[in-house]
Amino acid sequence: MQTAGKTWFITGTSTGFGRLWTEAALERGDRVVATARRLDAVADYADRFGDAVLTLELDVRDRAAVLTAVQRAQEHLGRLDVVVNNAGYGHFGMVEELTEQELRDQMETNFFGAAWVTQAALPVFRAQGHGHLLQVTSEGGVRAFPGIGAYHASKWAVEGLSESLWQEVEGLGIHVTNVEPGPYATDWLSRGSRTSAPLPAYDAVRAAAEGTFEVGDPAATRAALLRVVDAPVPPHRVFFGRSFTDVAAIYADRLATWAEWEPVALAAFGQPVGPSRSASPIRP
Repeated sequence: MQTAGKTWFITGTSTGFGRLWTEAALERGDRVVATARRLDAVADYADRFGDAVLTLELDVRDRAAVLTAVQRAQEHLGRLDVVVNNAGYGHFGMVEELTEQELRDQMETNFFGAAWVTQAALPVFRAQGHGHLLQVTSEGGVRAFPGIGAYHASKWAVEGLSESLWQEVEGLGIHVTNVEPGPYATDWLSRGSRTSAPLPAYDAVRAAAEGTFEVGDPAATRAALLRVVDAPVPPHRVFFGRSFTDVAAIYADRLATWAEWEPVALAAFGQPVGPSRSASPIRP
């Protein structure tokens, strides 16, 4: 198992998880291409880590720029072992409150940005015969709260894309992991989150949704992430934080509902389901 000497490409490295994980990799002797929307926000890396780091300005919404950045990273490092799709932000607003532009902007960054980095990394990984793609989704990629539907939609989309992806590429030596953090004491809310203009009709829903969340220590994710990338067989998905109990209850409720409505589901199929038919791949 390789535990050092890895080469990384990480998006969104100016603050938060991206900065912590970049520093964790560099401090143990790995090499990193660290991208951010503003180079001045990551200028300190070169002073601290010298030639072990290359900083690149990158807006992940720009597909051509992403392809160029990944190509430069490969040329600079010689290979890419780990690619981390971390860039993103949260948008707060009830579904009815979202403007078309707000929803499109959320998807452009969180979903399409991740998709462009994924597409750029895959040819590199395939040529090498190995690679590990980490998609930073969220606990909010497998559950949802009121008032943040745009964010959830973007993260659920990345989860779905990645679930298909790992079935496509694992036979090529490529691993895909959805990293799903819960609440952490980062500057995620203050730094980049955006908010829709509120409609008074949802004031009661907004008030009921407000609460105090137990938040984790972001620095503790450094060691956790390294354990994931160093694992001989990385997980397809992993929570960071205390998400399991709540999410398990949500999934138990979903299973119970599907089971309760199974007679209706089978009636909707219109014909008996035999063993061979039920074992067939599901098609849309």
